[in-house]
Amino acid sequence: MVTTADPGASRTSVWLAPGHSAPARRRSEAPSGLDRDRITGATVRLLDAEGLARFSMRRLAAGLGVTAMSLYWYVDTKHDLLELALDRALGELPLPRSAPAEPIAPAAPPQEGWTGRLRSLACGYRRLLAEHPWVAPLTAAYPNIGPHARAFDTALQRLLDATGLAGACRTGAHLAVSQFLHGCGGAARRASDGDFVLALDVLIAGIEAKATARPGV
Repeated sequence: MVTTADPGASRTSVWLAPGHSAPARRRSEAPSGLDRDRITGATVRLLDAEGLARFSMRRLAAGLGVTAMSLYWYVDTKHDLLELALDRALGELPLPRSAPAEPIAPAAPPQEGWTGRLRSLACGYRRLLAEHPWVAPLTAAYPNIGPHARAFDTALQRLLDATGLAGACRTGAHLAVSQFLHGCGGAARRASDGDFVLALDVLIAGIEAKATARPGV
């Protein structure tokens, strides 16, 4: 079934377009008072207010006080605009500071080191999805290769570097964390704070166990 967020198999990501922006011809002939940044911000606000199912270019244009056709000077399709809005929202997520690889220290306080950064990242992502419920379905529909999405993945990779894991264990940890964070948009988002923290504790404990056992593997 094709949904509002489903771009279809033949579509090319807006981030793969040359320059990631409207052609110069469009910009030179476009109506005054608009630009892609302003349109993207308005898209985020409309999605927050009315949700993904009710989003349309016509509604967006009405909010900006322009015609729907005016928007197409800046994007080729509605899906391009949704991709831009998705990455704009991901840019609100505070990313953990990078740190050099750290050995596992069982006696260290739980909020220090990579464990504390992973907790902050997971809780921040949960808050982001609560504030922008439309982000979760869009992350499942689009390739997430915008600048903020790439920055998020880089931060996660550096965080996992600090665990000291390598090879299959590192791959498994990355998959587990990624699936957990994406799950924040579904059952995890609806779970109570206590249940969410418990699930996060189990995830971190599993990674710690693998990291601690790695010398003997």
